[in-house]
Amino acid sequence: MQYIKFTKDGLNISPLGFGCMRFPVIDKDLSNIDEKKAEEMLKYAIDNGLNYIDTAYNYHGGNSEKFLGKVLSKGLRDKVYLATKNPVWLVEKYEDFEKLLDEQLERLQTDHIDFYLLHSLYDKTYEKIINLDVFKFIDEAKKKGKIKYSGFSFHDRLPLFKRIVDAYPWDFCQIQLNFMDRHYQAGLEGLKYAHSKGLGVIIMEPIKGGKLANASDDVKRIWSESKIERNPAEWALRWVFNHEEVSIVLSGMSTIEQVKENIELVSNTLRNTLTDEELQLIDRVTDLYNQKVKVGCTSCEYCQPCPSNVAIPDIFEMYNNMYVYDTVDQSKKSYSKLMESSKDAFNCIECGQCEDICPQHLEIISLLKEAHRELI
Repeated sequence: MQYIKFTKDGLNISPLGFGCMRFPVIDKDLSNIDEKKAEEMLKYAIDNGLNYIDTAYNYHGGNSEKFLGKVLSKGLRDKVYLATKNPVWLVEKYEDFEKLLDEQLERLQTDHIDFYLLHSLYDKTYEKIINLDVFKFIDEAKKKGKIKYSGFSFHDRLPLFKRIVDAYPWDFCQIQLNFMDRHYQAGLEGLKYAHSKGLGVIIMEPIKGGKLANASDDVKRIWSESKIERNPAEWALRWVFNHEEVSIVLSGMSTIEQVKENIELVSNTLRNTLTDEELQLIDRVTDLYNQKVKVGCTSCEYCQPCPSNVAIPDIFEMYNNMYVYDTVDQSKKSYSKLMESSKDAFNCIECGQCEDICPQHLEIISLLKEAHRELI
């Protein structure tokens, strides 16, 4: 394992991080971690040099932190850098910040968190925690030694990302990035902006939640033109690693085989190693995927909240995924949950408010009907 220098202190950290939200589970129950298999995966990863472990308060129904605490207490805690996240959506008053942190320390059976993030910031949660003096909490937690380095994970538009980056002397941040999400949320511009400000940048969803690991025949034909044979997941990971501004790439691994493959992948340096021909192949795959998109929705959420509570961006994402990534069963299952909560397209009253404000000038009303027919 080759290591990168991370944070202003130049910590030696593995470029591959273990994301602990997709452990193997029993009977498809996401809260019931298959602890035997998951522990084997973690130990193999740590024994082979991976030393960045990422979890969160809510992963696996709250059991990810508890499970990690048990495993790391077996002589492994000092071999890794541990990252977890404050569930800011649960914070209602200033005291809640530290109350949640203390609960996480207890779950993880440790006296400090190496890398502590404010989880999943977007406009509403960010404004709330600013009003609750969150930066004071971070400063105090650092002084008490409960956290070593502070950061945030982000799920909103680029202008807000830049605003948050500039608001506090963060040590690092975490963004979503893959070759299909180059301009989504923070995107490549956000990556370069954070890097220019001295922040370490951690990447989540490098394979887009596994969607880029499963290629259709037409995508496979493009990959097959490469002089070097690689599976689709490796192409996706290599594209992210290729950017010199990227510090750590998280992988939510579910099998020991995935752990072994990913560790083998990062055994040598990956920055700036893709050739122009290989980058052109990836661009062609990106273009092919984009041609399959049914609705040109950018998830800007200008249409939200809908007067009838229709989850318009979510519906279009499910519809697109079904055709772009062949997630038919998954998309229909997700849509059925929207129907249970009365957020599906059937509840549209055709008021047209969304169409008046849509920056993409989409014919949302007719597109919702189309999506509903396909998803039910």
